[in-house]
Amino acid sequence: MDKVKEYALVTGASSGIGYAYARELASRGYNLVIVSNEGPALEEKAQIIRTDYSVEVEAVTMDLGTQDAAKQLYCWCKERQLEVEFLVNNAGVYHDRDFLDDSEQFNSLILMLHVHTPAMLQYYFTKDMVERGHGHVINMSSVTSLFGIQRMATYSSTKGFLQLFSRSTYVELKDKGVSVTCVRPGAIATTLYNLKPAAMKAGLLVGYIMTPERLARRAVRAALRGRPQITPGFYTKLLNVLVALIPTWMLRLIRRLKIF
Repeated sequence: MDKVKEYALVTGASSGIGYAYARELASRGYNLVIVSNEGPALEEKAQIIRTDYSVEVEAVTMDLGTQDAAKQLYCWCKERQLEVEFLVNNAGVYHDRDFLDDSEQFNSLILMLHVHTPAMLQYYFTKDMVERGHGHVINMSSVTSLFGIQRMATYSSTKGFLQLFSRSTYVELKDKGVSVTCVRPGAIATTLYNLKPAAMKAGLLVGYIMTPERLARRAVRAALRGRPQITPGFYTKLLNVLVALIPTWMLRLIRRLKIF
């Protein structure tokens, strides 16, 4: 199949990691379906990508935090006869806050965006990939997916779902020509974490924080090679090991002392 005829679908593509994924895939010849609830920003990014890479870009403004969003998006693509060869489940939200201090609306939203919608998008689109005998999925998890720590109850737990879901479906789909890659990054240079500019600059300098472009490049390369999971960056791997060693009693002590 001529690669320029293949479409990649990227959620949360109006900024940050999602936009980096869109550019990376466009640079490899994929036409794009980019999705976000930020309409003006999404249209702006779509035009930039069309100009820079001469690919077709369909910008879909949609709230992916609703019950039927995945099916609506799938039907939208089917009606236009767009064959999605590469699905990137990237859309998400983050709050550094205790579970009970977050609103009912936010807690429902994060569960929809990190669990229900990506799972159902994968359900609909990989059925078609299996019929064609090829395709790729990236599910954006997080290094926190194994951390049961304060102020990340919903974030780390939902990212943990994506990790286990990806591994299970990788085994189910790999022999059918479809790869599912779970990406588990640490800190990325986006506005998601509300870091101060000085902290962002320092993190990038020492390598603790990774740019979205570098992450997208490594993740897409891993997916095209059929890898089931990547945890990019030395510091991310180190953090993964160290935090997992912290016992629950120590987490409670850290909370009492207001260290974190």
